[in-house]
Amino acid sequence: MQNQSSATPAQPRFTKLDAFDPHRPSFECKHEVAVNPPITADAEALFQQGMAATSHDLWPDDRDYKKAAQLWTQAAGQGHWKAQFNLAGLYMQGLGVPQDVDEALDLTEDLMRKGVPAAWDNMGAYYMGGVGPLKQDATVAYAFWQKAADMGSMAAQAYLGEKLRGTYDEPPSFWGNRAMSRKMLECAFAQGSGRGAYILGMDMVGNDASLGESYTRAFSTLHEGVKFGNKDAANTLSVAFRAGEPLVDHRIDTARAERYSILGDALWHNPDLRFPNLDKVLPLPPADLPKWDGNKQTLIDAAKALVPLPAVQPTPGSQRTGRAHIPQGHVLLAQAASVIVEPDTQVPYSGYWQPRLYVLYRAHEQTWERAQVPQRYAKGEVFEVVDRSSMGKYANVAPRTVWHYLGKATPATVGPHPRVTQGIARTTRVPEEVLRCKGMLVCPRTGVWAGQVAKEHPLARLYNRWDRFAYVEQGQSFPNPQDQHIAVAPHEVRWLWLDNANRIKASGLTEVSLSDLHSAQDPFKT
Repeated sequence: MQNQSSATPAQPRFTKLDAFDPHRPSFECKHEVAVNPPITADAEALFQQGMAATSHDLWPDDRDYKKAAQLWTQAAGQGHWKAQFNLAGLYMQGLGVPQDVDEALDLTEDLMRKGVPAAWDNMGAYYMGGVGPLKQDATVAYAFWQKAADMGSMAAQAYLGEKLRGTYDEPPSFWGNRAMSRKMLECAFAQGSGRGAYILGMDMVGNDASLGESYTRAFSTLHEGVKFGNKDAANTLSVAFRAGEPLVDHRIDTARAERYSILGDALWHNPDLRFPNLDKVLPLPPADLPKWDGNKQTLIDAAKALVPLPAVQPTPGSQRTGRAHIPQGHVLLAQAASVIVEPDTQVPYSGYWQPRLYVLYRAHEQTWERAQVPQRYAKGEVFEVVDRSSMGKYANVAPRTVWHYLGKATPATVGPHPRVTQGIARTTRVPEEVLRCKGMLVCPRTGVWAGQVAKEHPLARLYNRWDRFAYVEQGQSFPNPQDQHIAVAPHEVRWLWLDNANRIKASGLTEVSLSDLHSAQDPFKT
């Protein structure tokens, strides 16, 4: 639709755009991940730390926006567009930094020059609000939103998709262009937009096939919207089950209503939450609901995304024996002050000591010293004679040996993943039994599965999201990407089993559980 032939001006806020056309005849779905600048692992780590520092799980007074601003400034300097986008928001609101609307606009325009669709969408919001030096202008705002939607902004696609879903025109509230509305909403849905899924689902409520309505499809789409983190979708389904509305086939199910309501409340408190494993606690009817302990947090945690913990690797010294053995998971920390003793003295401190040469002159001396390892001695013991024979004829002329104190073995501390700190994921161990399955096959084992396509797949950046999980029962089909309007064939998806299956009790009833590898001690596992 857009035909921007002129170069972007020095200040992209003044870009001459095609006027918003609510009756456009076509729309080409594009995805923002396809054009956003790539993000490095180091920059992403800084970004996630900033997200954790400002988590919605924290009380407002406990959110450290100053720290987040520092982290996002560093990440933005490394090319992290999301960090720069968030940083602009801090300057706009004066959170953690002095309020500076001009700086917010400059950061946004820099992202616009880099082709970030979300930045063009944001500029539309700035014009609609008349921010700073910008004169409030709805016409310009809609032009920017149209441009952003055409570039791939899921937020703009969801917003305009909602505005165009009428059966007639009533500007500026809505316009009648349902065909383009549906295409925009489906495009936003494919990108994981919770808002897009909610509006798309609501647009399907009814039984008028000429309008693309279907209660069944509306229900499943709203259910997906809950997975994408949309509170309105959760609350809509809660109300529908409580009242027995046509949307849920007139079922009155207060248990399902309660669970959707709890998840809706959680999303209201923390809109960054996603519930990809929703089917673990709320499988679609006619499946029975698993039992639940009544703890709201259990329900929320069970539906969250997972962060697979890396496989446990041997720590330095754990494979050695005798004095050189350092317990697995323990490390030697750098000492504040150096303690050096002669070999003919008693050990003054319990802990690990390493033999070194008093001074180093020659290559063979350096080679010998690099081969030495820490050794554990108790206070009062006598140091053993050090073997210097590897230096050959130089063993007796090399500088004398002394012992350096390295301290006691301390348990290694590994901080939680930032998404866990942020409250939007929980950790899990990857089963020792590696079980993978292609998406066109039936599920061989109940549990949480993580799906990915090959890195070289043209839609890998779209499909391989951090929250691409599914809770699938043994014998069920894996999710079909095409049901989410993603042009990926089921056989192109490889699913990895992460266990986390609900526990089957001795009574035969299934219960929501948060354990990851309970199957080894659970004789009732299917």
